Amino acid sequence: MKLKNKVLAVLLTIALVGVLGGCGKTNNTNSNTSDNTTTEPTQAATETPAATDDTSSTDNLSGTVTITGSTSVEKILNDMIDEFTASNPDVTINYTGTGSSAGISDSIAGANDIGASSRDLKDDEKSAGLKEVTFAYDGIAIAVNPANTLTDISVEDLAKIFSGQITNWKDVGGKDATIVVVSREGASGTRSAFEELVKLEDAGGLTEDATVAEGNGSVQTTVAGNENAIGYVSFSYIDSTVKALTVNGVEGTPENAKSGTYVLSRPFLFVYDEAKASAAAKAFVEFSLSDDGQAFVEKHGGIKLD
Repeated sequence: MKLKNKVLAVLLTIALVGVLGGCGKTNNTNSNTSDNTTTEPTQAATETPAATDDTSSTDNLSGTVTITGSTSVEKILNDMIDEFTASNPDVTINYTGTGSSAGISDSIAGANDIGASSRDLKDDEKSAGLKEVTFAYDGIAIAVNPANTLTDISVEDLAKIFSGQITNWKDVGGKDATIVVVSREGASGTRSAFEELVKLEDAGGLTEDATVAEGNGSVQTTVAGNENAIGYVSFSYIDSTVKALTVNGVEGTPENAKSGTYVLSRPFLFVYDEAKASAAAKAFVEFSLSDDGQAFVEKHGGIKLD
């Protein structure tokens, strides 16, 4: 009997081990199922950043941006372009100084990415629906040869000189010599702004005897080479080769133009089709408004934004 009892005890022990082993396998299976379930939220969470990538970042900008328009902003834009493309090496920006009117018409026609203007848009240009962004202000300096003894001139006399009503320097306090009027080409924003500010049309328009020069640099060079010449240029083109007259007794400085005491001032604008502009074009416009961009405005005699 004792032997039978021992055999029975062994058999019961084996059976119990088998049952416990089966229970262990069931628990492992449940554990694996639980692990698979908890990994699903983790996979969903990793997809969220990809869906919210910041497309305004300049890290991946690329492409070519074409800018045409005002020559008054040439020095400012060249520095802005160099700085921007240094930080965005996959972006190429081509700027051509064609005059404000040409830059605006190019934007309307879709022939550029950004138009640069050194005057406000006219009513018919505004109707095209372009986005306008003012990135600086500028004053228009009245330039004469350093040998000219005149130091100040009134807006009224400027209108008379450029319309041909006054033709001798002695009539405005200078020496007895024929005045050589130097103006800009028809598409020039500087010319449009100057003529509007001095009300030249009311005085009869630009004299037929005027020498027309292409670009601020050409006006500067022409005036520097003729002691009887007078012209108008952006502040940034006044240097030792020409002399700036005060206008109505006020010096042409950025501070005076910004305050409004100097009457010959105007805005610098970017215009573009917002719906069609590339990310690179929009990023460049934004850069022009940044502290770095505004530093170049100030560097070249422009008036930076408040």
